Amino acid sequence: MSTAPYPLFLACAAVLAGMPMATQAANWYDNAVTYVRGTEFTEPGNRREVRKDIVQFTHASGYALGQNFLSLKALRSDATDPKKGHSRGATEVYLAYRHQLHLGKAFERSFAFGPVKEVALSAGFDLNTKDTAFSPRKRFVVVGPTFKFDVPGYLDLSLMVGKEWNRCRLGAPVCPKREIGFDPQWVVNLVWGIPFRAGSVPLQFEGFLAINGEKGRDYAGTRTGTETLMRTALMIDVGQMAWGRKKSLLVGIGYEYWRNKLGNQTYPDGRPLPGIDTDAPTLQVAWHF
Repeated sequence: MSTAPYPLFLACAAVLAGMPMATQAANWYDNAVTYVRGTEFTEPGNRREVRKDIVQFTHASGYALGQNFLSLKALRSDATDPKKGHSRGATEVYLAYRHQLHLGKAFERSFAFGPVKEVALSAGFDLNTKDTAFSPRKRFVVVGPTFKFDVPGYLDLSLMVGKEWNRCRLGAPVCPKREIGFDPQWVVNLVWGIPFRAGSVPLQFEGFLAINGEKGRDYAGTRTGTETLMRTALMIDVGQMAWGRKKSLLVGIGYEYWRNKLGNQTYPDGRPLPGIDTDAPTLQVAWHF
C-alpha cells in the first residue's frame, strides 16, 4: 500500500494543531441533529435504487483564529443494499472534520479582495466504514486554501489536494488488491448557507458541492474518473415562525446529485458500471441547539 506525501501530512498537521485550542476557546458554536430520508439513492454495481434513512450530527464553532466543522453520519439502507451475509440493509458510518485557520486573524492584516472577505488555510480528514460485502474503510486527508465570501450567511470555496486510502474485501476479479492507496487528487469544495425570505416565510438555502479529480487506478487497475457530488436543501425556518427562535427547527426538501460515485466509471472489462449516478430527492428535518 502506498504512503501519503509527507508535505500533505505536514500541512494537515500544522492546521489541525489548532483543534484543541479551538475547542477550549470557542466564541460561537452551532450543533445540529438532522434526519434525511430518500428512496432513490444508488450504490456502484447495484442496478436497483436504495432507500436510506440518514441521521447526522454536526458541530460548527469559531474561535479567535478560525473555526471547526465536524459531521458524524449514520446511513441505514433498505434490503436492496444488504449487509454482508444478511437480507437486511447495510449501515454506513461516516465521520468528517475540517479546520480553518483564518489568515487575516493569524497575521493581523486583511486578506480581503473583491467579494472575498477572508482567506483561510483548511485541512481535515474523512473516515468511513460500511458493513457490506465490499467492506470499505475510507481514510482521507485534505488541505488547501479557502476563500470566504461576504454574503448573508456563509459561502466558502476551497481549492485543495487530497489523498485517500481504502479497502475492498470482494476478492478477485473485482478487487485483486484488498488495500489501496490512491493517487493524490485535486479537490474543489463549495459550501453555502444563505438565509432569505419569501414574503413572511423565513427560508434557508444550504448545501455543498464537491468535485474530486481522478485518483489513479482502483483495486482492479481500472482508471478512476472525476467525481461530482452535490447535496442541497431548501429549508423552512419553522422555529422562527412558531416561537421566534431563528434556526432552531428547520424542515424542508433536499436533493442529492452524484456522478461517477466514489470515482467509479466502468467494470474492469470496460462495461458501464451501474449505480454510479444518483438523482435523489429527499425530505429532511434539522434541530439546532
